[in-house]
Amino acid sequence: MHELLTVEQMYAADRATMASTLSGQELMENAGRGCADAIHRQWPVGRISVLCGPGNNGGDGFVIARHLKAMGWTVRLGLLGDLSKLTGDAKFMAALWDGEVEALSPNLVRGADVIVDAIFGAGLSRPVDGVVLETLKAGADSGAGVMAVDVPSGVDGDRGQILGYALPADLTVTFCRKKIGHVLLPGREICGETQVIDIGIPDPVVDQLMSTVWENDLTLWHHHLPAPKLSDHKYRKGHTLVVSGNAETSAAARLSAMGALRVGAGLVTVACPADALQVNAAQLLSIMVRSFQDFAALKELMSDQRKNAILIGPGAGVGTETVQNVLHILALKRSTVLDADALTSFQNDPNQLFSSLHDQVVLTPHSGEFERLWPTRLKNETSKVKAAQAASQQCGCVLVLKGADTVIASPDGRTIVNTNAPPWLGTAGSGDVLAGFIAGLMAQGLTAFEAACAAVWLHGECGNWLGRGLIAEDLPHVLPDVFQHIAMA
Repeated sequence: MHELLTVEQMYAADRATMASTLSGQELMENAGRGCADAIHRQWPVGRISVLCGPGNNGGDGFVIARHLKAMGWTVRLGLLGDLSKLTGDAKFMAALWDGEVEALSPNLVRGADVIVDAIFGAGLSRPVDGVVLETLKAGADSGAGVMAVDVPSGVDGDRGQILGYALPADLTVTFCRKKIGHVLLPGREICGETQVIDIGIPDPVVDQLMSTVWENDLTLWHHHLPAPKLSDHKYRKGHTLVVSGNAETSAAARLSAMGALRVGAGLVTVACPADALQVNAAQLLSIMVRSFQDFAALKELMSDQRKNAILIGPGAGVGTETVQNVLHILALKRSTVLDADALTSFQNDPNQLFSSLHDQVVLTPHSGEFERLWPTRLKNETSKVKAAQAASQQCGCVLVLKGADTVIASPDGRTIVNTNAPPWLGTAGSGDVLAGFIAGLMAQGLTAFEAACAAVWLHGECGNWLGRGLIAEDLPHVLPDVFQHIAMA
């Protein structure tokens, strides 16, 4: 149930179902009845205004109105356009409505306790305007609860972008599976709580769509986490090497190292310049510290094959020294996480980095770092998902495009959108801990994609566990509680 569909894939699922099991009228009836039930559970019976568009979304609205009226609601229904011009299933459902059909206008929402937005669905491709815009804005000013059918009108179902304006919903009910626009910002915020209801589209129909995009969930990767064994010892759990910068910026590497250790790496070593040795050693107890005077000494430190996962970037410093270190690490062909300064150091020559990457590398840029390496991609691609996929395929490695709607893309096309991260994770050092989580999981044998998906979800869950007021160094310490919760689930 965690597949995310494009608008066209959803249309294809409807067509395949109508060709095999259910008619369009049955699908529409199921959708409208399910929406009405969701509204009835969410709000006490009262006055409701159902705003219908001229297409199938509006047809759902007619079904909703009919069922809510039968449940005791006082229903007003407004239609965009001429009732006589409705066609297909929407025309059929409109004929079953025995109440008044008013013209869509701002007046419809006055006095309503709840508003149903059934004007446009996920396939809208132009900005809302005219009477639709006026009515939606009046809805926002009314103080009424808002339920959206499929997506709030004005939200692009594939990109999550707002087409001019969208009325924020308290509840969005969609069908069969979420669309990509339900989980990408800003659409996700506009949707409010999103519920998926079954309208009769069989799972095999969805399977045939071959979706490559999913919403992150522990069921997707939990079985890849190494199962603890009584015979385990630290050398069997991998050894993560975190390359630190100088003393002034070394705190970031310490956060990463603690993240790697807490997530299960058997050993973690921080490699740092001599001036950072004392501060690192004074603050790290379970983590080893090694100093290097120059590039040759770092190369020798990394020659130990047992250091099977390497992280560089947090606090590493931007410049030619970091470039040299990164290129040597990539030449080792080991599990590698490149974050922060390890990415920014290549902003003047991104191709130098791209040509050296391999399939056991994870890049973890936030949007600013992403734009330094791909200056126009976020603007030119149709969505954040498409931008991450294109970058991952170009580089031949896993890319974690961070944010409140983090996208994890594999070069084979598999893509995950993460949705469990709370807003208070937006704090200094949070990303350094995440990079450590990824490297620590890779040290234990997870592939780059598995480690990235698991780490991002665990990171978000740690944030939820701690709540508002967390700071980055809290995150690794709460991870045992999160693991315990997963084990008991």
